[in-house]
Amino acid sequence: MLDRKAYEKLDYTLCLLSVQADGKAGGCIINSFHQVTSSFPAKFTIAVNRDNATTELVEKAGSFCVTLLAHDAPESIIKDFGYRSGRVADKFAGYSPKTDAAGNPYLSEHMVSRVSCRVLDKVEVGNYTVYVAQATEAEVFSAAPVLTLNAFTGRGRATPSTATVYREMVGGGFRCSVCGYVHESETIREDFICPICRATADKFIRQD
Repeated sequence: MLDRKAYEKLDYTLCLLSVQADGKAGGCIINSFHQVTSSFPAKFTIAVNRDNATTELVEKAGSFCVTLLAHDAPESIIKDFGYRSGRVADKFAGYSPKTDAAGNPYLSEHMVSRVSCRVLDKVEVGNYTVYVAQATEAEVFSAAPVLTLNAFTGRGRATPSTATVYREMVGGGFRCSVCGYVHESETIREDFICPICRATADKFIRQD
């Protein structure tokens, strides 16, 4: 027997993963940032969906920045970085990002803290890449509590479907596995294109 409710008791911090490579900035919401050693400097892991444009930038840059969202972070940040594709939109438009020593952009407003990292290793796990990285910079922005996955879904919102831990919301139609957009229909055409991220029909998964 495998009861998913057993591990759905776990909770996770929502973070903004951001990176720049070849003059292009990208970012996405993740819930997979974990410290794995207590050494100095500490080592961390992140897991990101390989269909995500941000993953391509991490591969090129060999570094990234992670900022932890504050509990009262507006949903606009999660909408911009969690449900939009960097292939069709500049996610940082409308924001005033700062940059770390490696040139990676990050937001400080509505964030609790920042950790910039250098990639050391990686492993492929299904449709995800797990990166092992070492902290190169870290700072605290606020004493506010972090926004967690359970707190966010408690607002009645679904997690972006490319997140490593996805809490599904009840509903029908077809869900885009890249950005989370739901096409409310009993069928989906072969030539259908996601209106949010431009993913093709084969990236859509039926919801019951």
